[in-house]
Amino acid sequence: MQPMSGAAYRSSLLKECSVESHNDTTNVYETERRMRHAERPGFHIAELQISPTQEVPWHYHTTVQDTLYVLEGTLRVFLRNPKEDVVLKPGETYTIPPRRPHLVTNAGAVSATFLVLQGMGLHDFVPLT
Repeated sequence: MQPMSGAAYRSSLLKECSVESHNDTTNVYETERRMRHAERPGFHIAELQISPTQEVPWHYHTTVQDTLYVLEGTLRVFLRNPKEDVVLKPGETYTIPPRRPHLVTNAGAVSATFLVLQGMGLHDFVPLT
């Protein structure tokens, strides 16, 4: 077997773990509330509210980055490649580059509300197992 570069290895892992991608995540995972504030070709802003027991499951985006901005509550973002654990409070942001697997959870005892700014490119949601 020929050795792979780090990028090639991560790409092969994503292909092995991925299933069908989704452009509309309304029926992929539950939220308390989901609103679109802006949508233009290659860019959109969504507002999500999740309860303490809800999460945005493991996934990645092929070409777009996610920028999370917390409005209320506390988010905990788990990331792979490399493994990272980020806690965000109101007013804080975190940007996740394309193809980086991530899971978004509510780290508090009350609902968490946050904006997701996604762009530039075609939005997709590739769930991971």
